[in-house]
Amino acid sequence: MTNLWICLPTYNELENLERMIRALAEERATHDLDMTVLVIDDGSPDGTGAIADRLAEELDWVRVLHRTSKDGLGRAYLAGFEVALAGGAELIMEMDCDFSHDPKDVHRLVAATADADLVIGSRNVPGGGVKGWPWYRQLISKGGSWYARTILGLQLRDMTAGFKVFRRHVLEQLDLAGIEASGYMFQVELKYRTVRAGFRVREVPVTFIDREYGESKMTSSIVLEAMWRVWRLKLRRLPRT
Repeated sequence: MTNLWICLPTYNELENLERMIRALAEERATHDLDMTVLVIDDGSPDGTGAIADRLAEELDWVRVLHRTSKDGLGRAYLAGFEVALAGGAELIMEMDCDFSHDPKDVHRLVAATADADLVIGSRNVPGGGVKGWPWYRQLISKGGSWYARTILGLQLRDMTAGFKVFRRHVLEQLDLAGIEASGYMFQVELKYRTVRAGFRVREVPVTFIDREYGESKMTSSIVLEAMWRVWRLKLRRLPRT
């Protein structure tokens, strides 16, 4: 079995964290996955970190990384990648804690790594989709993906997807220290670097479901950051390998 680590960032996910861990426990047992879940909590004031600690005491495949500052999704993931690689992970997955990413899809993304270095759970390929979003939010999402794809010259359909799994050697070879974006643009930059480095990337269809509990972390400032950072990334002209 391949050793999978799921990096699960949290900030004020009191209503979702334990439900997500229980759902992942079912997925782990049903598909006999060698899975470790790393909860990366950015000092949630609502007590999410305490719940994570309790679950880690109960379940030996749950670990917790407590961070004292909330400095963006990208920084949380980079901290998680470091821990997962040091722990011997062969596959490293990014996943949201709010059930917008269905835990029942985990085994599908893992299986797809048989012939890919990065597997993306994509909303924008045939069979994928979104539930619970108003039309304008879907328009922003698809428009942003088209914008990034066009400027960066990539063929990927879901540039902003945050549900994905890397093979270990991808993260070992990418210049993670050189990643500038810390918000949702982090997802775009990491995909761009992976493609430029010559790794095999595959998109598999998933259905994204809007969160039922808690508040979305998406803001207008995140959208504006992504718009100008795409051009900054383009102008850096990362070498192809």
